[in-house]
Amino acid sequence: MIPVIPIRSVSQKDRSHVGGKGFALAMMARNRMNVPDAACIGEEAYREYVTATGLRERILLELHRKDFGDMRWEELWDAGLRIRNMFLNTPIPPALLAALRHPIEAGFQNRAVVVRSSAPGEDSAKASFAGVHESYVNIRGSEAILEHVRLVWASLWSDAALLYRRELGLDVEKSTMAVVVQEIIAGDQSGVAFGRNPNDDSQAVIEAVYGLNQGLVDGTVEPDRWILNRKTGEVVSHTPAHRQKAMVTSVEGVKLKSLPPAKSEAPPLDEKKIKEVYDLAMRAERLFGLPQDVEWTFTEDMLYALQSRPITTKLEDDSGDKRPWYRSLRRSFENLQALRTKIEKELIPAMIEEAKGLASQDLTRLSVSELADEITRRSGIYEKWVDMYWREFIPFAHGARLFGQVYNDVMRPSDPFEFMNLLAATQMESLERNRMLEKMASMIRANPALAEGLTNPQVEPDEGFRNTLNEFIAKFGDLFRGVAQSGQQQEAISKLLLEMASRSPQEEHGRPKEIEALKKDFLSRFKGEQRAQAIEMLELGRASYRLRDDDNIHLGRIEGQMLAAVNEGRRRVRDRYPDEADHLDKDAVIAALQDPHYIPQKRAPGERDPEGYRVKARQLVGQPAGPGIARGRARVIMDPSDLLDFKAHEILVCDAVDPNMTFVVPLAAGIVERRGGMLIHGAIIAREYGLPCVTGVPDATSLIRTGDQLSVDGYLGIVILG
Repeated sequence: MIPVIPIRSVSQKDRSHVGGKGFALAMMARNRMNVPDAACIGEEAYREYVTATGLRERILLELHRKDFGDMRWEELWDAGLRIRNMFLNTPIPPALLAALRHPIEAGFQNRAVVVRSSAPGEDSAKASFAGVHESYVNIRGSEAILEHVRLVWASLWSDAALLYRRELGLDVEKSTMAVVVQEIIAGDQSGVAFGRNPNDDSQAVIEAVYGLNQGLVDGTVEPDRWILNRKTGEVVSHTPAHRQKAMVTSVEGVKLKSLPPAKSEAPPLDEKKIKEVYDLAMRAERLFGLPQDVEWTFTEDMLYALQSRPITTKLEDDSGDKRPWYRSLRRSFENLQALRTKIEKELIPAMIEEAKGLASQDLTRLSVSELADEITRRSGIYEKWVDMYWREFIPFAHGARLFGQVYNDVMRPSDPFEFMNLLAATQMESLERNRMLEKMASMIRANPALAEGLTNPQVEPDEGFRNTLNEFIAKFGDLFRGVAQSGQQQEAISKLLLEMASRSPQEEHGRPKEIEALKKDFLSRFKGEQRAQAIEMLELGRASYRLRDDDNIHLGRIEGQMLAAVNEGRRRVRDRYPDEADHLDKDAVIAALQDPHYIPQKRAPGERDPEGYRVKARQLVGQPAGPGIARGRARVIMDPSDLLDFKAHEILVCDAVDPNMTFVVPLAAGIVERRGGMLIHGAIIAREYGLPCVTGVPDATSLIRTGDQLSVDGYLGIVILG
């Protein structure tokens, strides 16, 4: 085996070994197209690495924790992070390292390079993996190059790459990775050219930025865009960018640099260069026989082709392909900083004001028809914010993930989720709510007479306690509307408080000294400007982690106001439907308010297992999400109202813990969820209280019944029944 092949020595027989990207560069070089000097590390080197180190078996074990097709995107990220950590902590075996080092040193010496993925099967006419696997820019020296080769190998198992393979039906177990090591061209202008516009076959498209292409690829720098006549190359339209910054090389790798006025006011390409880029795209199309997506750069007016791949067929909107949406979740640090500002300064305040405005309206004064209209209006407001949640808040969760990757790259911890200890103990809305509940529970423990005031309307409660309770209801009462029917929120809160008072106080698990030690150790690895960036990255991660929970609390308040209107509607029609009113959904309530002759559909009785024939699992396997071991009685939550029956020291079992449900977490001994992920709400709150937590347990709510005795192992991700 020749592990490293110079790009100009690659032949047709090497195609399956060097991958699509490496082979395309070789063909362009052979056809006298201007490409940077490069070499390919064949996929055999990857195979030898994972075989000799035992990583192959460990990867397969990780991917077979759960049926791959059933894994949600959060679980894919967890699996990808664990596998990446395996690569970080598994050196290349000495014999393979020596075979790779010599040709890399001889070929590139001290020249800066880009280390790119070139997985066999990617960048074909049927499947484009553009932007899914990692590339590393401005790497210098054989040790650093080979370190980043290992990271490119690891990116074969990233969450995005796993999702792509699942959606495309590719065999994950047979996936391999070749790598291209390419001399870096510090371009003055860079971009991409689409020989055919995916949205219009008669057009070609060119996008360009100043500086390196990295800014365009990761969404940090907005490109100028030209639409061209595909046959003639004539410019049809030009959409200028808001030009402010460019990505350039730096001592640390790459960085954003402000553009001088002369460049910010002028497009990156003139007419002559547009023609050159168009000609390059057409030449690549003739070479490969298909329209190409070509990455290019100019330096001192010399045009280089950096890579070329076929343009895949545009997928229809109803294809079910989740890859474009998932890729949009992966944001750059700069993009996430801007998103954080928007969320904290604009969106959260707007949600708070929206909820306050709805709460100020007296629903009892509305006529029947006005109430029906108000339910419709509030439903629209809630749906607007749900849409905003998916478009803005969900992508911001990538901030915690981005910090986790940086932390693991620097610290190389044995636990790939150690970084979460640095993100925990933040000021979350749900924790503040639980602190207020715990304060009132402590008041009841200290003065048992307060309990009677909660259960007996004839007993006047203590003034201090009453004021605290009223303050809590004013701030968080809306969040109980999904749990209790109209007018019963205070009763539900009272029931919860009495249960909390029956057990010893539950303390939060934050360990300030340990967190400070981790922070100090992490930041000690950086100096000067890099240290300042590391501090910013940590703060971004903490904000992302906090808002992963807080955004749902604010969304829950708006949902609570919608449910307040629905509950008022149920109250208005209860005399007509005494047995059904409390179970009418939103649309049925509207219909009943608008039509006095409306007949609601009867609820179908729930199916039950035949007596004596229940199949009972013994051991269920999920993902470890909160360390520790707990034993207790299961409480399965099928409906929010089930939370009112939760008892101290029970195991919370549910489809997914919504932040609006986490008021019962201080009562729980452990948590089991069907939905998986280290960054879902149940896992976040479980770690804040130091509770064992297992997520991603298939069919958890159907295989476990309320009353079952459970053992929850949050270290291994196992739930034992009995």
